[in-house]
Amino acid sequence: MARTDLKPISKRPGYQAYGRLDQMLQIAAELFSDRGYHGTTVRDIAGKAGILSGSLYAHIRSKEDLLYEIVRRAADQFISSLEALRTRPNPPSERLRLALRAHVEVVAEHPERARVFLHEWTALRGKRRAEVRRLRDRYEALWGEILGDVVPTPDAKYARLLVLSAANWTYTWYRPDGPLSPEEVADRFTDLLLDGLGTKEGSG
Repeated sequence: MARTDLKPISKRPGYQAYGRLDQMLQIAAELFSDRGYHGTTVRDIAGKAGILSGSLYAHIRSKEDLLYEIVRRAADQFISSLEALRTRPNPPSERLRLALRAHVEVVAEHPERARVFLHEWTALRGKRRAEVRRLRDRYEALWGEILGDVVPTPDAKYARLLVLSAANWTYTWYRPDGPLSPEEVADRFTDLLLDGLGTKEGSG
């Protein structure tokens, strides 16, 4: 997977390894999530970080650098969580449960970054946009594998669309201080899906 071309600020005096970058990424994610990528300026990000706009360019080449890094890191989290399930000997329905838990946990842990990954990635250009599209396709393909073992073949595509639509929008309503943990939310989704999708395991 291609790495970001952000400048290596870890070598700059006064900064711990990528500490300032992580701070700027979090600030950018919050602003991109709230205002949209195009509605956020470099001055907005610098102001919230407590630095001058010119100082921000000591660490990045462009605002797009921040968007790309946010989206790429989110993609890494989503993909790695599902790839870890591929070799596990769990029954298909249990892999679905674990996959939904992994997805909802990523969204609940970083809702702003999840929203940027899901909705603002289209602001990327050229090779970066093409790379992220490939990563998104990879993630959907992993879901296709998981659901293909659970749902009858003609319905697998629509099951994937249904599952991801429900899980992706968790960031709009989930609250850490709410009555359910991310794992419990994912389990509720899974139980509803397995009860209503006509699964292979339940059709015999």
